[in-house]
Amino acid sequence: MPPTPLRTRPDRLDPGYYNALRLPPEVAALASVPDTLAVGSPAKVGILDLAFAVRGRRTELVERYQKSPLQIMRPLWTDPAMPGMTYVCLMATGGGVAQADRYRMDFRCGPGSEVHLTTQAATKVFRMEHDYASQRVHITADEGSYVEYLPDPVIPFKDARFYQRTEVTVAPGATVLLGDTVTAGRLARGERHDYRVVAADLQITRPDGTLLAIDTLRLETDAVTRGPGVVGPGTFAGHDHVSSLYVVSDRASASEIADTLHTALAGHGVLYGVSVLPRDCGAWLRLLDDSPVRVAAAHTAAWHAVHRLLTGRPAPATRKP
Repeated sequence: MPPTPLRTRPDRLDPGYYNALRLPPEVAALASVPDTLAVGSPAKVGILDLAFAVRGRRTELVERYQKSPLQIMRPLWTDPAMPGMTYVCLMATGGGVAQADRYRMDFRCGPGSEVHLTTQAATKVFRMEHDYASQRVHITADEGSYVEYLPDPVIPFKDARFYQRTEVTVAPGATVLLGDTVTAGRLARGERHDYRVVAADLQITRPDGTLLAIDTLRLETDAVTRGPGVVGPGTFAGHDHVSSLYVVSDRASASEIADTLHTALAGHGVLYGVSVLPRDCGAWLRLLDDSPVRVAAAHTAAWHAVHRLLTGRPAPATRKP
């Protein structure tokens, strides 16, 4: 079967397509006309629109639209345990996110497809003096699909202003693993919580609109004093890294997924919590620590554990710890 098509062919250069909708007030208050390239200028709008479908015995990339600074490396099939699963690396040619940047990524995963999406490197959010930057991520997982979206951390520089909205649509019988990590800043340069605003919204639904889960992150520093700490409904509890993993699946019970995550993190020396998601559609974890090495190791251990639980096969070796 072909992948779920777009309802209509979108005008991807229309501001309504790439601009974030329903900005948080903390971000909307910063909107302004920059003295550099304006919103919508060349190289300020990055777009990826990818569709995947089963062809023969493996998942293929069957539709692709990309606009710099976003692009991809060619798909790879590198997992001997799941040879039909396609691995795609997402790249940003600009080196980082700058003021007035607007990014949008859409990943449409057709019935029975197996897709792993990750990034080439951490997302660096540069210093901003005007306006803000935003990124929209849309993931659609059709019936029987297995999708992993595991990007590298977001690193906000001093005075960064960034908003990300992620919308995930998971059909009954589909599985989605969704990860994210946010750091307190460029710690080696002493930029700990020196950003202006870092905000994120996650929404997970069924195709009929049934809401499965919402997660909200708001991190805002005082514009004048830069402290103490950050304010808003999100906290690092004195740590430098916060990481999450959401697992939506009916291949195993919610309690079994939660137990698997809990067991995988035991002994890693990080502060963490695990819980089932609403409607028993899966489970999620959140962990905190000061060491990026421990955070990456714990997050990877959790991914490996649920990957094996839900596929019956070990996760592949990657370049990442």
